Amino acid sequence: MRKLIAVVVLVLGFAFTSNAQDVKKVALEQTKGEFTQKALTLSEGTYVFNIINSNVGTKVGFVLVPKGKSVADANNHIKSAYVTEAVENNTIGNTNEVTLTKGEYVYFCPLNKTPQYTLTVE
Repeated sequence: MRKLIAVVVLVLGFAFTSNAQDVKKVALEQTKGEFTQKALTLSEGTYVFNIINSNVGTKVGFVLVPKGKSVADANNHIKSAYVTEAVENNTIGNTNEVTLTKGEYVYFCPLNKTPQYTLTVE
C-alpha cells in the first residue's frame, strides 16, 4: 500500500510540475501614459502577465479584450487578465493565469490612460 501511495504522489508531482511549466510569463512595462511594448505576438497557451509600474506616479492596471469587442463594456474584459491588485508606483504586479487562443486582442490600462495596443495569438 505504501508503494502505491508513493507512486501516486510521484505521478501527481510530475503532473503539477509539468502544468506549472506550461504557464509562460510576459513582462509589460508601463511608463507615464503608455506601455513600452506597443504590440505583442504570442503562441496559444497560458500566461501570467507581470505588469511593471515604472514611475508612472499612480497605480496602474491591465485590461485585455478580444479585438472587435467594446473595451468600454466590462463584460467583454477577460477578467483573469486583470492584475490581482492595482500596481503601486515602482512595483510589479501580476495577473492570474490567462489562457489565450488564436486571434487578436487589445490591451490597455484605464488607470494610466494608455492607448490600446494589439496582442496577436498565433
